[in-house]
Formats: sequence, C-alpha cells, structure tokens
Amino acid sequence: ALHQLYYDPNIENKNLAQKWLMQAQVSPQAWHFSWLLLHMDKVPEIQYFGASALHIKISRYWNDIPADQYESLKSQLFTHITRFASGSKIVLTRLCVALASLALSMMPEAWPCAVADMVRMFQAEDSNVDGRARCLALLELLTVLPEEFQTSRLPQYRKGQVRSVLAQECGSVFPLLEQLLQQEDSPGFIKQKVLKCFSSWVHLEIPLMDCENLIQAAFTSLQDPELFDTAVEAVVNAISQPDAQRYVNTLLKLIPPVLGLQEQLRQAVQSGDMETSHGICRIAVALGENHSRALLDQVEHWQSFLALVNMIMFCTGIPGHYPVNETTSSLTLTFWYTLQDDILSFEPDKQAVYQQVYRPVYFQLVDVLLHKAQFPSDEEYGFWSSDEKEQFRIYRVDISDTLMYVYEMLGAELLSSLYDKLGRLLTNTEQPSTWQHTEALLYGFQSIAETIDVNYSDVVPGLIGLIPRISISNVQLADTVMFTIGALSEWLADHPVMINNVLPLVLQALGNPELSISSVSTLKKICRECKYDLPPYAANIVAVDMPRCVPSLSQTSQCMWLMQALGFLLSALQVEEILKNLHSLITPYIQQLEKLADETPNPSNKLAIIHILGLLSNLFTTLDISHHDDDHESTEVKKLPVQQGPNPVVVVLQQVFELIQKVLSKWLNDAQVVESVCAIFEKSVKTLLDDFAPMVPQLCEMLGQMYSTIPQASAIDLTRQLVHIFAHEPAHFPPIKALFLLVTSVTLTLFQQGPRDHPDIVDSFMQLLAQALKRKPDLFLCSNLDVKAVFQCGVLSLKFPEAPTVKASCGFFTELLPRCGEIAPVGQVVHENGKVLLQAVLEGVGGQASRSLMDHFAEILFALNKHCFSYLNIWIKEAMQQDGFPSARVSPEQKETFSQQILSRERVNKRRVKEMVKEFTLLCRGLHGTEYTADY
Repeated sequence: ALHQLYYDPNIENKNLAQKWLMQAQVSPQAWHFSWLLLHMDKVPEIQYFGASALHIKISRYWNDIPADQYESLKSQLFTHITRFASGSKIVLTRLCVALASLALSMMPEAWPCAVADMVRMFQAEDSNVDGRARCLALLELLTVLPEEFQTSRLPQYRKGQVRSVLAQECGSVFPLLEQLLQQEDSPGFIKQKVLKCFSSWVHLEIPLMDCENLIQAAFTSLQDPELFDTAVEAVVNAISQPDAQRYVNTLLKLIPPVLGLQEQLRQAVQSGDMETSHGICRIAVALGENHSRALLDQVEHWQSFLALVNMIMFCTGIPGHYPVNETTSSLTLTFWYTLQDDILSFEPDKQAVYQQVYRPVYFQLVDVLLHKAQFPSDEEYGFWSSDEKEQFRIYRVDISDTLMYVYEMLGAELLSSLYDKLGRLLTNTEQPSTWQHTEALLYGFQSIAETIDVNYSDVVPGLIGLIPRISISNVQLADTVMFTIGALSEWLADHPVMINNVLPLVLQALGNPELSISSVSTLKKICRECKYDLPPYAANIVAVDMPRCVPSLSQTSQCMWLMQALGFLLSALQVEEILKNLHSLITPYIQQLEKLADETPNPSNKLAIIHILGLLSNLFTTLDISHHDDDHESTEVKKLPVQQGPNPVVVVLQQVFELIQKVLSKWLNDAQVVESVCAIFEKSVKTLLDDFAPMVPQLCEMLGQMYSTIPQASAIDLTRQLVHIFAHEPAHFPPIKALFLLVTSVTLTLFQQGPRDHPDIVDSFMQLLAQALKRKPDLFLCSNLDVKAVFQCGVLSLKFPEAPTVKASCGFFTELLPRCGEIAPVGQVVHENGKVLLQAVLEGVGGQASRSLMDHFAEILFALNKHCFSYLNIWIKEAMQQDGFPSARVSPEQKETFSQQILSRERVNKRRVKEMVKEFTLLCRGLHGTEYTADY
C-alpha cells in the first residue's frame, strides 16, 4: 500500500491506498506492524509511516495501553531513537514526537522526572553512537516536547498539571543548553538546534528571570550570521510571552543589550542587508510593544526607555522606499499606538510629565511617517510591479491611520505644524520643492480631516487658500488634492464663500480619466454637503460633467456616483431650472436608449441598457426637492420655498415611461433588465414618497402585465414598496390593491406548479404579505383573496432549505396570527389549519431547519400562544403523540416537558420562549450539553 501511495502514477490508486493506510494506522494491529516497518533495512518513507502510526496510537488511543506495558514501550522508543540518531532525520523527529507524547501522558505520576531521565539517558556513554548524533537526538526530543504539549489533546485539568511539571523541569534543560552555547568547540548546527530548543521551551510560560542567561547568550549569537535568524526568533519569543511583564528587573536588564545592537543595525542599513535590519527591529519592537507600560512605570529609568523609543523611531524611518528597499518600518507602527495608549492611561499629573517628554517624539514621528509616505521618483515608480504598488498603497493607509491616532495626543498643534510646513514649501521660490513632498503633507492633512471634525480649526481657511497654488504635475498629487478637498466638504458647507477656491479644480479634474475616482467622489461629497450654496455653479457643473460619461462603460461606478452628485446638486434648484438641466443631462441617454430599444436583444446592448437604467436610478436616488433627507440643523435656514406643480422626477418618468415599456417588452425574460427597470421606480418611490402618486396607476398596470407574463422577485419587491407608502391613501390605493390581488393570484398558481425553483420569488412574496398585514390588513377581507391558499403557501415556505425564505415566511405568520380576532377570514383559516402550521414549526425545531432560524420559529409559537391559546393546547398534545416526532432523539418525557413549558405562565415572556425552543432544538439534534453548542 505504501509503494502504491508513493510510486503509483494513477491518482485513484493513490487515493485508495491512502484511505486503506489511514484505517490501518488506527487499527489494533498497528502496535505490531509499526515496529516491523521501522527495521533499518526499510526505506525512510516506510520507516516514517511506522513512526507516525506509533505516534497516532500513543496520542489518540492512550487508554488502550495497559499500564504494565508503559515501561517496555518507553525503552523500545529510546532504543529506536538512539538507533536513528545517525539515520533519517524525518523518522528521528517522528519517533521523538511519539516519545514526547508518551511522556506527556505518563507525567507526573507514572514518570515523575521524565525530562531529567531523557537528558540522563542520552548523556550515558553508548559506544555504538557518535556523541554529536546523540546530542542532536536529545535536542530534537527536547524541542518537540513543548511543541507536542501545545497541540496535545490532554483534558484541561491535565494540561495545567503537566504545564507546571514541565516548567519545573526546565532546570534539567536550561543548564545543558547554556553549556552547549558557551562551549567554544560547539559546531554551528548544534548551537542552531539549541536556540530552537530554547525558543520552544519559552512558550511554556517559564519565568523570564530563569531565561535570562539563555537570552543573553542568544544576544551574543546575533553576531554570528549563521545563527542570526534563529537567535532573533529565540529572543523575540522569550520577550513576547505574556507573563514576562511581571519580571520588570529582568526587562530593564534587557534594554542595554537591545540598545547595543544599534551599531550592527546601522551597518546593516548602510550595506542594504534587509534581513539583519528586519531581525534587529523585531527585537526592539518586541521589547517596546509588549512592555511599554511596565517600562514607562520605571520613572527612574526613563532615559534608557527613551533611548529604546528612539531606536524604534530609527526603525520607523529606516532609509529606502517600502516595500522595495525595506520591509522593516511597517513592523513598528503598532508600537506607537501602544505607547500613546499607555501614556494617555496614566492619571493627569503623571501624564503631564510624560507628555512633556513624548510630545516632541510624536512630532518627530509625524515628520518621519510623512517622509516614509512619499512616493519615489516618477522614473523609479515606473519600474515597480503592480504588487509592489499595491503594498505601498496599503502601507500609506496604515500610516494614515497612525496619523489620525496621533492627533489624539498632539491635537490642533499637529494641523498647525502641517500647515506651516506646507505654506513654507509652496511659497519658497528659492528652492522649488518636489511634488512628492507637497503630496505627503497634504496626505497627512487629509488623513486627519477625513475622520476628525476640523470645523473648528483655524488653519483650514489658509489651507483652502493654499490649494490653488499647488502646481499639479502628476496623477498621485492630483488625487491627493481631490481627496483633501473632499475631506473638507463639511467645512465648506459652513464657509460657502470658499467653495469658489476649490470647485474649479474639481471640475477640471473631472475631464481627466485617470482622476475619475477621486474627482467624482469629491464632487459627490461637495454636492451632498453644500447643495444649497451650489445653484450659482450648477450650470457649469452639469455642462462639465456630461460628455465624460457617455462613451466609457468601463468606469461604471464613477458614472453612477456622478449621477448621485448631480441629483444632490439639482435638488437645490427651482423646478424650472431642474427641468431645464435634466433635459440637457438626460436627453443623450434617452436617445441612446431609444436606439437600443429597437435593436434585437444581444449581450452587448443588454449591458448598455442596464448601464443607462442604472444612471437614471442613481440620479433619482438623490434628486429630492422636498428635502426629506435634510437633517442638518444648519440647512434649516436655507430651505427653499415649497415647490408647486409636479415633481421633476415624475415629469421625466412620465416622458420616458413608454420607452421603458418598449425596452421591457423585448427583455421581459431577462431578470437583470427587469431588476434595473424596477430599481428606477423603487429608488424614485423611496425618494419622492407621496410626490410619486401621479405615477401610481400606470406603474401598477405595467407591473401587473410584467408579473403576469413572467413572475420575477424584483416586481414583488416594488409592489411591496408601493403598499408600504400608499396603503393609507384612499385616492391612490385602488390600483395598488388590484396589483396586490393580481400578484397574489399569479404566485398561488406558481405554487401549484411547484415553487421549489423560485426561492427568491417565494421570499419576496412572503415579505409582501407581511407588509400588507402590517400596513393594510383589510386587504385580507377582499372576497377574491384566497386566504386559505395563502396560508398553505406560507406553511410550504417554512420547509424551504433556503434560510432567508424561511425567515420571511416566519415574518408573515408573526404578522398574520395577531389578526385572528379582527379579520374573520384570517381567524377562520387559522382555527381550521393552525395545527398544520404548528406541525411545520415543530418539524423545523426538530432538526429540519437551520439552528440560526430558531428565534424566528419561537416568534410563531409565541404568537400562537398569545392569539390561539385554547387551540394550541389541543394541537401541541396531538402533535407530540406521534412516534419519533419531531425527532427520534427526544423521549416522550422530554416532549411532555417542552409542551408544558410552552403552555406555562412563562409563555408571555418572549425571551423565555426563545430559550425553551433553543434548548429543545439541541435535544432534538443530539447536541445538548456538547461543547459544540457552548456559545449557542
């Protein structure tokens, strides 16, 4: 089987062999064949399988081993490890892991001094095996022992017990490791193994002071290039263990050797040795980041900690561009967050002292970060791969987040300092600055202004004044200028006289395809925040934008944002102005759509149609002359007089209505086109609310025709929207009522044909029914609404595998059941068919439905309890009498308990009913009391 697994070219044979071998490994015979496979005349692959099988038997089937065989198993493993000490490395490691697993299971009772015994066994002279090989085998065993402990399946109480035994046993291990590291004649590969072994042991939460000598020895090893990486790992692991902060004196002793690495760090940076600078930086950051609070508390040692902070600052500002010339600086960013948090957590007096020392450090940090955020020269940047450019972008976002955080420490003074630097840079005619320098300063400003309210800053007016002075020579700088203006849009809304300083720059940038994302998102922010101050510029904005968007379908999302921006902008104009602008804005698209409507449907004109319909949807999402969305106090004063006459959006919709019908007639089979059409009306209804009324009759008629021909979920969702908004309007409701009845009858027919292929339609239909019951329950009094059929559809939907559909059906019943008393047809259907509903709910709870839906089923039980209690009393007893229902796993007693709980006085407490259902569903699924459900 092993030959087949390793050497057979046929993949099916390999899989078959693997399956058989996995079964063999766990079989009782494995105890016998494992030792045979370990014979020295076998090839390593076969020996490896034998050693692995032993490990699996010991680690997973420990209880199968009789206690009187422990000793012989132990001595056999020792013998084999000694035998393989000069043999195959992979087999040796597996045997060591097997012995480690054995030791962990026997400690401390059956094998009290396991680790000391291992050391003694291997130090004993054995003439057959070379001393170095024995030493390496022992180190391998000692290295895998803590690793095996971390992954072992010991029960929790045993884990704590074994951990403390191992921590005590380090007294047998560490002196040996120290001796091997300090011996002049120890070869490099042995020292390497020693450092790895130490790294493995520090994870056992050994007191830092016990590790002190080895940490110092690891510092010495950093001078040896061959040992450097392993030594870094050992020092970082030792310093980073959570328990280390209790040993402040040891931590203080570690600062000088860390500072002693600065010369080696500088040489590495000069010679471009990225690995060495990276490793040293990791050590400095590990000490600073994990223990800043403990070290800050040692006030009398403030200078040595400040020296460590400055060393980390050097690592943050390491020369070269990330990620091409260096990858170190990004490691340090979290340190600055931690240090700031720790300083700001002190009580006020102590904090004031630290602020004095560290504010200058943080101002220096801002300079360093902005220097690191600078783009390389255009020529150099041209050679970067797209992956490097993306890593640099993410790195700049991390810097931006750090600057935003630092603002909490430095406050308004940070903005003033950035403004002064920018001012000096832009007004200094002696030394023209690079665009990279200007861009980085603006980027710093933008980072802060994006998330922090700068409305009260006295430097923003100056900044807005400086922006037009920037000579924009390339895309990166132009993008940052745009995003900075966007970040200041709320400030501009409060200082409208300044809009004219920056708006021309934004409009100019719109003409450049490379700046489409930044310029469009900035224009959208300005139009949203400052719409009441933009009427004087409206004509310019509309004129500038439009030609840009027609030809290119590739920049779809920017075109959509642009339409939203124009919607905000037009909302603030007078009606006749809006209509005039809408005419010039939309006409090119309408003409294009007319042309497309005449063509035979094909994939490319489908995309164009969806694009144009999307543009109209986005425009109507934000074009709102009734100011529904105004929640700013500041705009109260600026509100325009209420407009008379029809709403401009309705005027446009009525003009294009026939065209939309024509498009639909050809594309009725295409769910995406139908969805795009429905989206236009849905967005318009949401924005216009009552103003949409004139469109209601023709839209209802069109929706009815669409849905009768080919039912689609988007048509039901739009119907639901209309029911929601116009339910209480006697004048507009008749067409909606007719549409509701039509949609219901078509959907009932769909249910008769088999609804399983249309979970989306069923989901939307259930939501429509729930909305109708909520907003207009007397729809269920209509003589031509078959309430019984609707009820049965709801019960069927509860059994769908799709969770959203089931959730929607539960929503329908929780709206329906409370209407039993007030709507006679509903009461009658529930009383006659409620048992079927209860049966379906109990099936779901019994395990048919996802556990995530239990709260929704509980809501139905709660409603049945509240509105049909006397019936529920009979139904639940009848249902629970069925054998194996709702699950074969629950006993009659458990079913009885659940029924009594549901009918008890606690039934009026919805939270308790949900808990009862959760408890019962776990019993039904056989999961009750397992750790799998601990957090359920």
